Amino acid sequence: MSVENIRKEVMQTLEKKIDGFVEKYLIPIEEIWQPTDFLPNSQHDSFLDQVKEIQEISKDLHDDFWVVLIGDTITEEALPTYESWLLDLDGVTQDPDNGWAKWIRAWTAEENRHGDVLNKYLYLSGRVNMREVEMSTQHLIADGFDIGTATDPYKNFVYTSFQELATYISHNNVAKIAKKKGHKALAKMSRIIAGDEMRHHLAYSDFVKEIFKIDPNEMMLAYQYMMKHKIIMPAMNLRESFGAKGSFFDDFSTVAQRIGVYTGFDYVDIVRKLNTIWQIDTLTNLNSEAEKARDFLMNLPDRMYRITERMVIPDTQFNFKWMIPAS
Repeated sequence: MSVENIRKEVMQTLEKKIDGFVEKYLIPIEEIWQPTDFLPNSQHDSFLDQVKEIQEISKDLHDDFWVVLIGDTITEEALPTYESWLLDLDGVTQDPDNGWAKWIRAWTAEENRHGDVLNKYLYLSGRVNMREVEMSTQHLIADGFDIGTATDPYKNFVYTSFQELATYISHNNVAKIAKKKGHKALAKMSRIIAGDEMRHHLAYSDFVKEIFKIDPNEMMLAYQYMMKHKIIMPAMNLRESFGAKGSFFDDFSTVAQRIGVYTGFDYVDIVRKLNTIWQIDTLTNLNSEAEKARDFLMNLPDRMYRITERMVIPDTQFNFKWMIPAS
């Protein structure tokens, strides 16, 4: 039997548990938070006063902070790209009764709220050129992204396990900065978004853990492949109006590292966490190729940490079209 067919069989086996995954890791729509829970109520007499308060507080937050928040928002808003990518995995079909499609639709529905609430908050802040932000979002969706995993669910679930934890870190650090600056509503919003991302991370890492039980050799090789090629950020193709595809992601990444929202050390820490979650050091009955892959993965965090220690983050000031200077 081909590797592809084995993976489809594994996905079909796990699909039988999908209702349990949905119940464990997702929250019923009537119970979960919605964007309006965190935004000024336009039906209240105090609406304009609340907006003015947001705009006054927003003046005290540095441009670097807003750039990172905008990048996070655009990444969240590019959700259609991620849904269509996951719906194309081996073992997933558009059949309404397909369990994996049910998971992906429900996951997408939860994620959709993130970009929604952040976009509205950026609009109310008065610090952001929303037309430029909207064009960047449209570019990111139109350009698409290729993470080099094709339709392989093993590799793609490694990716989602990693990325959901990375977005948790990013939103959580944004919350910490906002709280220090007295931006309580934004801090609370970012913190609860981070909580969603952590739940989703736990779900996708659980999928991988289950695959390790059934097909440990191929799962280990898929994990090694993803780490060897490094995790490509969903926003890798970020661009501004009239800019080339991916023309300034490095600038955005520099800003994110400079203010401590997402750094190279965070990347290393995620690899360590995944190694621990999947308990790759205790797996038995691996073939020789998978054993070598495990050795690579166990040694990888220390090697990456030494490289990251030598990195110098420039203090270059970038002129992003997204920003409106504070008055």
